[in-house]
Amino acid sequence: MCGIVGAVAQRDVVPLLVEGLRRLEYRGYDSCGVAVHTGSGLERARSVARVAELDEQTRELHAFTGIAHTRWATHGAPTQDNAHPHFSNGPAGARIALVHNGIIENHDELRARLKAAGYVFASQTDTEVIVHLVDSYYDGDLFAAVQRAVAELTGAFAIAVICRDEPHRVVGARRGSPLVIGLGKNENFLASDALALAGTTDQFIYAEDGDVIDVQLGRVWIFDAEGKEVRREVRTIAAYTAAVELGPYRHFMQKEIFEQPRAIGDTLQAVERIGPELLGLAPDAEPFKGIERVLILACGTSYYAGCVARYWLESIARVPCNVEVASEFRYRDPATDPATLVVVISQSGETADTLAALREAQSLGMTQTLAVCNVATSTMVRETSLQFITRAGVEIGVASTKAFTTQLVGLYLLTLLFAKARGRLDAAAEAEALKALRHLPAAVQSVVALEPQIIAWAEQFARKENALFLGRGMHYPIALEGALKLKEISYIHAEAYPAGELKHGPLALVTAAMPVVTVAPNDALVEKLKSNMQEVRARGGELYVFADAGTQIESSEGVHVIRMPEHYGALSPILHVVPLQLLAYHTATARGTDVDKPRNLAKSVTVE
Repeated sequence: MCGIVGAVAQRDVVPLLVEGLRRLEYRGYDSCGVAVHTGSGLERARSVARVAELDEQTRELHAFTGIAHTRWATHGAPTQDNAHPHFSNGPAGARIALVHNGIIENHDELRARLKAAGYVFASQTDTEVIVHLVDSYYDGDLFAAVQRAVAELTGAFAIAVICRDEPHRVVGARRGSPLVIGLGKNENFLASDALALAGTTDQFIYAEDGDVIDVQLGRVWIFDAEGKEVRREVRTIAAYTAAVELGPYRHFMQKEIFEQPRAIGDTLQAVERIGPELLGLAPDAEPFKGIERVLILACGTSYYAGCVARYWLESIARVPCNVEVASEFRYRDPATDPATLVVVISQSGETADTLAALREAQSLGMTQTLAVCNVATSTMVRETSLQFITRAGVEIGVASTKAFTTQLVGLYLLTLLFAKARGRLDAAAEAEALKALRHLPAAVQSVVALEPQIIAWAEQFARKENALFLGRGMHYPIALEGALKLKEISYIHAEAYPAGELKHGPLALVTAAMPVVTVAPNDALVEKLKSNMQEVRARGGELYVFADAGTQIESSEGVHVIRMPEHYGALSPILHVVPLQLLAYHTATARGTDVDKPRNLAKSVTVE
């Protein structure tokens, strides 16, 4: 969600801070700002426009110490007063500056107390409570003041703080929101994402929950939740600079759609057999010993990946599987079974609701856990006992594309591993499955080549305000994902249904003005699907069908067909989602929306 960058250096840090914010734009934001120590005191610049406008504001600003932030509004509208960084405004004036990701749940009671102590609030944010609280405890030692302040906070946060009276120091803290430390030579950094510091350093420490970090020129000190000094592992992470360049593409989303054959190939690169090695285990390990069922927890696009996986796990591996929206699971009282493998899915590995659901499941005794994730250093990966790391690379566009298809690849491999463990995948079937997987990048490349035909459809969709998506079986979640992509970036209202549900309500919406997108693989349900399509045509609806060869679905009046290059059996959902991504993308570009940064949405949802 929001982005944090902080720096202490012997060079001007303002360009580093602004560039860091630019690299974090993909996460989504509606305001941004910088605060620095100029040597004589604190100065800041804030904007409710893009980082480019903030860059213009700060051209004459120079400093060796500073913090910066991109904000996605939660408490208070996206206004300049609510934009970060926030300054303290108490008896000592603007002494403390602070940026914050997360939500403080006890901000009301703290606000009342601080007002009584003479602090004047200039914003509606929960963040301003923290900066005043730190100031109220300040007695010459910023680190000690932050330690005391965070001990009183309830909720999730990552913060970076600077002080007027300590010009070469940044203090950070985290609980529930990610924070990384970047190490340099006589300069050190804080950020919410290593990507913010690409090209500046490749040495990182991932702060743990409860850590408070003292960042100075020559050294970094870390103290844990118990107040004890600790050492954390230093990781070398290659810079991502190439990944954040657009190249010949108009938007990152388009680039990432076209990167899917490569991303799938990278995810499959080391797969030579179906075995425990897929999860980083020894060949003789038994990762699913004692497992009787699977519970998948995820949000958004990752939830739809889990819904596809349910069909695979139950039909191929014969493992009972439930899929739950993570934000719902943690607030109900489920019947639990320790023989359950809890699978969490997330692109970033920092999705707040999914992390909370994982911890809830663990607290209920379901301690056998597995993460399917694109970030090997993420909190989710560190908190699960098993991991499958996808190789999508950095995904910049808010609307997920290559992360989704690589999640599906990972979940299919997980299914095969389950099937093999349960004696349902013999050597011949394993060889056939691996052959199909190895051909998958080429198959996806053939689907991407349909782009010119899809552009023609998008020009018609751009004039619509509503759309229906239909699918059956394991392609129903793909219809859901297609509808989600269209609404996310084109702002067209779109809904998806199992095609058999048409007559149970949605058919009332069908008119000539309602395009109906249909996912039509050549599978056992295709004849049923054709009957559903006839129901649409009988009401004057316009059908837009992505049909496999062999379905005998042809273009006619009111029926528009794009032929898929080949039928791909159990892996068909991975192929069929790609044209839906392209349809959403080109519809959005035709409508002139901000494709990579859709309104009101953030890439990494790190607050509840």
